[in-house]
Amino acid sequence: MQNGEHFGMEDETYTDIDGKAISLECQSHSGFCREFTVSSAKVSISRVMVYTCAVWMTAYIIFFFTEVDHETLLVIGSLGVQVSSSYASGRESTDFIEMDKIKDIVINEAIHMQRVIYYLCILLKDPSDPSGVSSVVPLFQSSKPRLNCLVKVYRSCQEILAKC
Repeated sequence: MQNGEHFGMEDETYTDIDGKAISLECQSHSGFCREFTVSSAKVSISRVMVYTCAVWMTAYIIFFFTEVDHETLLVIGSLGVQVSSSYASGRESTDFIEMDKIKDIVINEAIHMQRVIYYLCILLKDPSDPSGVSSVVPLFQSSKPRLNCLVKVYRSCQEILAKC
């Protein structure tokens, strides 16, 4: 072998401890000096870009289809209450609760992550016990308005419920 001569070890294949392919290259500088270079497989920039784009697109799609754009509460005195959520994707979900199933609309408080939070909710009558509550339907779960906003909505709802 002469000085500066490169020679690979092509007759054997090499892997790292995880089983991934690596290459071994040897360069002879003199009879008493050789340089060995071990290289792992190169990461192509295009592959990194494809994976990055895929992750961002997935995150955007998840956000687009789960992010609530706005929530609506429609109270019609003699009929009932309609609760709607509109998503960034344009999808809408709507629930209607008949007035004879509603016991009351109240502001409730809860402790969440060491904070007191307030939320507006509809109390549904228990069919077997008219003075009891069968379930609670929370409102504005995505927007989570503060108490001053909830009080304004609550008072307006109570005006309508009082007329029924």
